[in-house]
Amino acid sequence: MSFIIGIDIGGSTTKIVGLRDGMPVSPTAVQAGDPVTSCFGAFGRFLSENNLEISDIDKVICTGVGASFLKDELYGIGTQRVDEFVAIGLGGKFSSGFDNAIVVSMGTGTAIIGVRGDDIFHVCGTGVGGGTVLGLSRKLFGSHSFGHIMELAAQGDISKIDLTIGDISRGVQGMNSNTTASNFGKVTDDAGAADMALGVVNLVFQTVGIFAMMAARAQGTDKIVLTGNLSQTGVGDSIWQELSDLYGVQYIVPPHSDFATAIGAALWGQRAGV
Repeated sequence: MSFIIGIDIGGSTTKIVGLRDGMPVSPTAVQAGDPVTSCFGAFGRFLSENNLEISDIDKVICTGVGASFLKDELYGIGTQRVDEFVAIGLGGKFSSGFDNAIVVSMGTGTAIIGVRGDDIFHVCGTGVGGGTVLGLSRKLFGSHSFGHIMELAAQGDISKIDLTIGDISRGVQGMNSNTTASNFGKVTDDAGAADMALGVVNLVFQTVGIFAMMAARAQGTDKIVLTGNLSQTGVGDSIWQELSDLYGVQYIVPPHSDFATAIGAALWGQRAGV
């Protein structure tokens, strides 16, 4: 029994997935103060939780912004690196089963990747992402915990924050009255922390969603695969649905979407035969 290990090394969080017989096994995430520490911690936890020995590991494939800090071996096992955009595309394609799609990786910022058969390419990106949520939330209502921000957002009232089409018009063709006309364009005096939190989340998700929609239209597909940490927030479900209804595209959150890049790294190792 041998495993190919895919590791997505971020600034302080490392995600690791095993690939056995072509299927992902035991996705695990570890946080630490630096990328090298989190990488070694994630690898050690994966071995421990799966009762594995070093000899059970066939290959280790690394990707992510922190991969450059890692030396050429991990616990004596030689490592290979794969371009993060390639890993995102492979992971999104595998997890969703779509051969023609836009894969969006929502982390601190956002990367938008095109997948057309075996062709994977970087389309564009935006600095709007999880970092935007954290930074604005810290300044607007003093919260710097992502989990707490999402809990607050689930209780918020967006009508106290955003200006809608219905607020300024009797109707615009192709848009309903609840369509956002201006993010944070109608902040009421009684808007609280929960309302602000939902406004921030709505701003970020709508921005990412519209970037992805334009990329999908340019590629001639209606499939948008959402991956990365932000894809796992239940608060976003209604936002994706509203955008889907408005623009006629599908926003899909596949299984293990937050581990898609690590899955893609392992798949690259399997296909490349490195």
